[in-house]
Amino acid sequence: MARFEISDIECAPLGNAPAAADTFYELGMMYSVGRNVPVDYVSAHKWFNLAAIRGNSDAARLRREIAAQMSESEVAQAQRAARAWLNAA
Repeated sequence: MARFEISDIECAPLGNAPAAADTFYELGMMYSVGRNVPVDYVSAHKWFNLAAIRGNSDAARLRREIAAQMSESEVAQAQRAARAWLNAA
């Protein structure tokens, strides 16, 4: 298995091919539980949102669970970040 380092995953492209829902789901899991990164619900929501858009129903469920623990402004921030990522991709 190949290993790679990304210094800033928030801005990193995921290659030329469209990223699979599972990739976004794993990023959401990483931020929601603090796997190798600090826990960040805004980032987790963003990645779960992108996974849900691509059809991952587990991501949609987890996005709702995380949103229940976030303020309205945090949810709005996560939604803006997801839109910005989509526009940049």
